[in-house]
Amino acid sequence: MKNNLMIWMVTVLLAVTSCSFTTKKFDADSDKDRVLIELMMYVLERGHFDLREVNDEFSENVFEDFIQALDPLKRHFLQEDIEDFEEYRFLIDDQIKNQEFEFFDLAYNRLQMRIKDAKQIYPKLLDSPFNFEEDEEIDTDYENLNYAKTKTELRDRWRKQLKFSALGTYYDLIDTQNKKLEQLTKGEDEIDEDEKVSVEEDFEPQSLEEIEEEARKTTRESIETYFENTKEIERKDWFGLYINSIASQFDPHTNYFAPQDKERFDVSMSGKLEGIGARLRKERDQVKIDEVISGGPAWKSGELETGDLIQRVRQEDEEEAVSIIGMRLDDAVDLIKGKKGTKVFITVKKVDGSIKEIEITRDIVEIDETYAKTSLVEKERVKYGVVNLPKFYFDMEDYNQRNAASDMKKEVKRLIDEGAEGLVIDLRNNGGGSLTTVVDIAGLFIENGPIVQVKSSDGNKDVLKDKDPKIVWDGPLVILVNEISASASEILAAAMQDYERAVVMGSKQTYGKGTVQNLVDLNRWMKGSQLGDMGALKLTTQKFYRVNGGSTQLKGVESDIVMPDRYMYIDLGERDYDNPLPWDKITPAKFEKWKGYKDVESVIQASKDRIANNNQLSLIEANAKWVQDQRERNVFPLHIDLYTKHNQEIEEKAKKFKKINDYETELEFTSLAYELKAIEKDSSLAEKRERWHKNLKKDVYVEEAINVLEDLRKQTVGSKLVKTN
Repeated sequence: MKNNLMIWMVTVLLAVTSCSFTTKKFDADSDKDRVLIELMMYVLERGHFDLREVNDEFSENVFEDFIQALDPLKRHFLQEDIEDFEEYRFLIDDQIKNQEFEFFDLAYNRLQMRIKDAKQIYPKLLDSPFNFEEDEEIDTDYENLNYAKTKTELRDRWRKQLKFSALGTYYDLIDTQNKKLEQLTKGEDEIDEDEKVSVEEDFEPQSLEEIEEEARKTTRESIETYFENTKEIERKDWFGLYINSIASQFDPHTNYFAPQDKERFDVSMSGKLEGIGARLRKERDQVKIDEVISGGPAWKSGELETGDLIQRVRQEDEEEAVSIIGMRLDDAVDLIKGKKGTKVFITVKKVDGSIKEIEITRDIVEIDETYAKTSLVEKERVKYGVVNLPKFYFDMEDYNQRNAASDMKKEVKRLIDEGAEGLVIDLRNNGGGSLTTVVDIAGLFIENGPIVQVKSSDGNKDVLKDKDPKIVWDGPLVILVNEISASASEILAAAMQDYERAVVMGSKQTYGKGTVQNLVDLNRWMKGSQLGDMGALKLTTQKFYRVNGGSTQLKGVESDIVMPDRYMYIDLGERDYDNPLPWDKITPAKFEKWKGYKDVESVIQASKDRIANNNQLSLIEANAKWVQDQRERNVFPLHIDLYTKHNQEIEEKAKKFKKINDYETELEFTSLAYELKAIEKDSSLAEKRERWHKNLKKDVYVEEAINVLEDLRKQTVGSKLVKTN
């Protein structure tokens, strides 16, 4: 479902306040589903910024969204199922009000039945070879595809989907084998570097029949993984999907968090978790270590490594270990994580096949990718700083803990100490975070004044201000954005643009999310309840506005300097989703523009001239247009010759875009002095920074941002960057 995808792509802008509601009691002994939907509607009716009427139109939208979410590829439900569901198309609003679930139960139970049917279909289809010489095609525009009318038609749909998957593997295997044979015939020296493949010492070419069999085997493994994952989805998970089909009708950012989703959200906002410091994934019935997080307890112990299979988990106060083989991943994670200072004993099958029990003391684990990171670059003997801010993070329980604003302040001061004379803040792909951190960060670059205006549903307006007259950085400032820069990113970019404090550059416009959400713990009404954790509701409670009075909702922030990028022809942004709040404007706040630059317009024009003549950016724009064309294609041949021709045409056209990845600037990036010391003791951090610096060196957007800083520096009036003690 499009809304659900967007919810996970773009982080909300969270106010560090709570919604207030009148006291109400809920029946703690009632059915949990009834209480949950009553709770959710109660909170929505009293807290949402732009409450929608729950009527027949609302019901119809929930109906469409939920069914699409249950079966997005239309390979489970039959047309007769949809006809059975039709009875409820305009009744869901009444069922919500009465806390009734006939529609959900019917759709859920029918889906479980159809999933069982599908498990009988795919093995038979994959037992026999596919005929890749047959002239047929597949339409992958599932949203506009009709439901199958009969089981025979549904079986054929499964056949085509499985055949399409196998055909892709079949083509790749043949292509790889041909390259190996060519390499052996011509010799490695005669083969283009991009075309080289690894050739095993015992390589023997396979027949087409053997390749087809291997392709079917790969497809079988893939579909079996799909059904294994489906088996792990419990009724409560499907019900959460139904609840969110209701919540998302109010706006794209209002949604329900089940207890485990709430925990993940807290981690994403704070960048911290309590546990052993390892990312896990499910591989059939096994739980596998996917990554050991640098600096965490597992990393410090040195005994757990990527690829280990966890078999049993024992708590320090228990004698018996619990087998997690075949267990849901979420349940396994719950057993492994725990409070700081507690011990857990994990029995693993090591990569070498040995079995070992490992003792780990849990601790606070910081997710390094969440936090701001800084690099220093020198051009024409002048130093500049680049700060990448992935999100506006903060601790949901204690703002005074590590947060984006305090980290940004430290990094800026360190850059001053190292002699930097210009600063780039990279907000590309930053989906937002805390409202408070935005105000604090903006305050680092101006004397004082309003940063953002916030309006509530009752029309009351608050102006959030920077009240500290101190300026930490008064030098040249550039803010990099793209279409995924959203929410809090847009507040910072808009404020710096309105004050004429920074040059905003990047995509034509940012995401366009101009709303504020509150996270409401639903357990506050359920004290003493035996129903367990009720989760939380994130709901839109306010809209925010620029200091010039305009909203960023839908329109986003338009860059002063527009640069072509790979997203430019793809539907992204608030305007491309269902039920967004409208754009509007309010009275501007009173503020004084920055007087630190003499002639910014000449700087902007010089950059536009460079961009117009930049071959790398021209190539990126051409690639963006080509990607758009490929995304719009929905019908594909299932005949190997036609499929091969189609793929070879794509590969031929794609060759000219390979130069995009070959691009390198003449800039060299290094870590700051304090981090260089840390890198000496942490090989994982060294590897991460080396990778980041390598990407920066190839980044044409950062390169142009440095050019703009260079020009801005010449236009800056009276900068006084003072080293700290």
